[in-house]
Amino acid sequence: MVQRLVIRALVTLLAVFNAGCANLTAGNIFSHYSAQNDDVHQAVLYGNYKQAEESLSDQVAGPILDNMEKGRVYFLNADYKESKSAFESADLAVRKQQDQAVISVSETTKSLSALAVNDNFKTYEPADYELGFLHLYLGLTYVQKNQLDGALVEMRRANQVQEKARKDREGELEADQKQMSAKGLSPNLGSILANYPDAGSKLKAVQNGYLFYLSALLYEANRDLNNAYVDYRRALAVAPNNLEVIRGTMRVAQRLGMRNDLKLLEKQYGQVEPLPASKSRIVILDERGVVDSLDSWKLSLPLYDSRGNGALYSIALPYYSDKLRPSFPPLSLNGSKADSNLIADVDLMASQSLSERLPSIIIRQALRVWAKDMIRKSLTEEENIGSLLVNVWNTLTEQPDTRSWLTLPSQIYTSSMVVNPGMQTVSVGGQEYNFELQAGNTALVWLSRQGAHATIWHKQLGNIK
Repeated sequence: MVQRLVIRALVTLLAVFNAGCANLTAGNIFSHYSAQNDDVHQAVLYGNYKQAEESLSDQVAGPILDNMEKGRVYFLNADYKESKSAFESADLAVRKQQDQAVISVSETTKSLSALAVNDNFKTYEPADYELGFLHLYLGLTYVQKNQLDGALVEMRRANQVQEKARKDREGELEADQKQMSAKGLSPNLGSILANYPDAGSKLKAVQNGYLFYLSALLYEANRDLNNAYVDYRRALAVAPNNLEVIRGTMRVAQRLGMRNDLKLLEKQYGQVEPLPASKSRIVILDERGVVDSLDSWKLSLPLYDSRGNGALYSIALPYYSDKLRPSFPPLSLNGSKADSNLIADVDLMASQSLSERLPSIIIRQALRVWAKDMIRKSLTEEENIGSLLVNVWNTLTEQPDTRSWLTLPSQIYTSSMVVNPGMQTVSVGGQEYNFELQAGNTALVWLSRQGAHATIWHKQLGNIK
């Protein structure tokens, strides 16, 4: 009898393993994503980009997340060809996922496996903020190769993701705006100009100011002032105190002859002088740190039936722990300190995404406890050996779903300065980056810094007045 029960248990476990092997999103059944990728996360955190690249794993979370991680690490390591290839593979996998009109047999199997094991068996669906960053970085790979048209295609796609995210959360944003209004807080001017609900930190958690600002800059460089103004207003709604966003919004409003808008902007922020013909401008996008990775929270609970028979079940949930953000020295431009302004907080976006998913995670956790208890009861009708096996199985396999894009930056800042034409020097910690800039032109400097290291490059945006 014992032998029969053991065989039944093994058959059940093998069936689950079989489903897992066919499902690349499962990763390691006895671990979770953040734990499996801690070497990569730590390497990026300390600026060891080459080590991070060597630590990348295949087939941990599936073609979407695996390739997004690869694309980001390759980009930091200045391997732009491989970065673009990885991001394109992630994009293709996203398109295939979104094109699925019906639930496949394999997806049903994965859902059932998730009930028997853990949520890592479910196919990974990237959060809206992650999809936005996928197109943003694809756009940056085109910018890095001086292909503005390709970059603008990705900016449009990224904006579509952002618009959908805003519409999906319109009710929550409007509710937050009402609460702010009830407290006597007036909406920011950017929200008014962009027809956005002013929801304070909630808006910043679902809309990416970094994306809007970069998009606006690229449209402006392409002389598409109408689309540039749309995205400057969106960026202003998210980051109403960012000086670079304010100046860009006013600059384009003036060139478009938006008199009413310009009057409101000047009343709020004062006047902005155009770039003198004898001067040049440098705009800096400054990524800092690495986004928090999800941690595992576990709790063991006994569950008994009416006859007093029971088992110990492990409950595992993902959460973000309180961590100190590393400090970074100020940037220096031609020997002068460059003041920085926050444009996006990725930690805030990631936390908001988890908050939105948490109710469904908890519901699935409760269903999984019930499903595992049913398995235990089916194996323990005659002997207790099955109960022991299931207890061990529950403890070892209950892992939280900590999948998220964990090589993204933590925060992004902007800086700008009007300079004399000629040789320019950007100093970041102990690094120096030099380039030449002609009179009347604007240059974009992109940098991402982690630990004491930074990846830096620049591109000419032309005559942006």
